[in-house]
Amino acid sequence: MFSLNRATILGNLTRDPEVKQTPSGQKVCTLGVATNRQWNDASGNKQEATEFHNVVAWGRLAEICGQYLAKGRKVYVEGRLQTRDWEGQDGIKRYKTEIIAENIIMLDRAGTPASGAQVFQSKSGSAFVPPEPKIAQDDAPVNRDDEIRVEDIPF
Repeated sequence: MFSLNRATILGNLTRDPEVKQTPSGQKVCTLGVATNRQWNDASGNKQEATEFHNVVAWGRLAEICGQYLAKGRKVYVEGRLQTRDWEGQDGIKRYKTEIIAENIIMLDRAGTPASGAQVFQSKSGSAFVPPEPKIAQDDAPVNRDDEIRVEDIPF
């Protein structure tokens, strides 16, 4: 039996990426991406709808997203769907479906829409581990020596 869990979206970031670190030290980045669709209804009137997607990147891909992406940027995201569940403080079970990113392509450069694309890929296999239930709220101080430089990206 064959199955496939694949998500591909192309849209704009709805907020700046948020990078955190798990208690074990792994980086995780959350992104919001909006996609639009247009169609003509039965009367010929143009209609439009927007969908909002939650995207999660792990490890080195998370670091790169945090450094190079910003609200409004156009991105292409490939990954898989994953649904988490938890019990809220009110005792009600909650669910959240996210795209776990494996590849992210920036379709524009900062300040210049659609002038070029940069591809960010995760390492296959070990880069993705099941998310830990709690993310550390304390962010370590920024060290400029740890800044990611374009020449350090291996592709």
